Amino acid sequence: MELSADKGHIVPYRTFIGVWVALLLLTAVLVFVSKKYHEALSVPAMLTITPCKAGLVFYYFMHLKYEKPYLRGLVFITLALLTLFIAMIFLDLAYR
Repeated sequence: MELSADKGHIVPYRTFIGVWVALLLLTAVLVFVSKKYHEALSVPAMLTITPCKAGLVFYYFMHLKYEKPYLRGLVFITLALLTLFIAMIFLDLAYR
């Protein structure tokens, strides 16, 4: 989709509502997992679902969807590395 300089991109409200519902569902999954499987799955679920939620926020609410592919890739690589480093911290604490 080609954008002109004077017009921005118009995102339908349906898209924002759908992303908001997805974020609510992912949050509900996190709360459910933390209550039901406290020790076993809460940290892995948090380390998996939270970057997905951040990616949705970046992609739709911060309009990363309309940026060039290399910028999108850099943001998602940064999120993946952040997740990896946090996981390494948890592994370090678990095996002390």
